Amino acid sequence: MKQDIFQAIADPTRRAILAFVAIQALTPSAMAEKFDMSRQAVSKHIKVLQECQLITPEHSGREIYYHFNPKKMQELDQWLHQFRKNWETQFNQLDTILLTLSKQKK
Repeated sequence: MKQDIFQAIADPTRRAILAFVAIQALTPSAMAEKFDMSRQAVSKHIKVLQECQLITPEHSGREIYYHFNPKKMQELDQWLHQFRKNWETQFNQLDTILLTLSKQKK
């Protein structure tokens, strides 16, 4: 089952994993140490993030290092951008109204 990217990033542990691997590729063992959780629990989070293509594995000898996938986050950012523009317009309109109201009170 393919995971929904929004469900994947809704979990604070997965967001923290993303933040760590954005800085440096990590193995599941290294992640487990950072989060003080079992490797099995970390593996479940990794599986979700990998299914959403937010992280990608790279084999190095016997270890697997997980890397951040910025392209997938760019897709998410582009999707959110359409809403951001709308919010900015609405906030600017609200600022104008509030400024007008404050001038009328003086």
